[in-house]
Amino acid sequence: MIHWGETRRRADPGFFCRLATKEAWQPVWVVSDARRLSDVQWFQAEFPQQTQLVRVGCSDRTRQQRGWSFTAGVDDSESECGLDTGVQFDWIVNNDAGGASLDEQLQPLLKLAR
Repeated sequence: MIHWGETRRRADPGFFCRLATKEAWQPVWVVSDARRLSDVQWFQAEFPQQTQLVRVGCSDRTRQQRGWSFTAGVDDSESECGLDTGVQFDWIVNNDAGGASLDEQLQPLLKLAR
């Protein structure tokens, strides 16, 4: 399945993005799991005025406290770290324990969406 998806994406980088948005009618969309630069580039090209890029992250320590452990070949693959460089995010949300609340961090973005 992964091989099929990668082959499809190489032939047509916007294939999955078009499928996901084909029948969307809502005025605000949240694409919660973009994983590849080609996806980000597609949304920026198709919806340049509307696209807001939000990165949610936390430290490896917090991730480990939540049960995550690094797996070579998975956690260092493009689907996991393809957006770690080369992307200018409009918003950065810190999901570390003890940081500002998620509600507090999202308020400016929610106001923009209204």
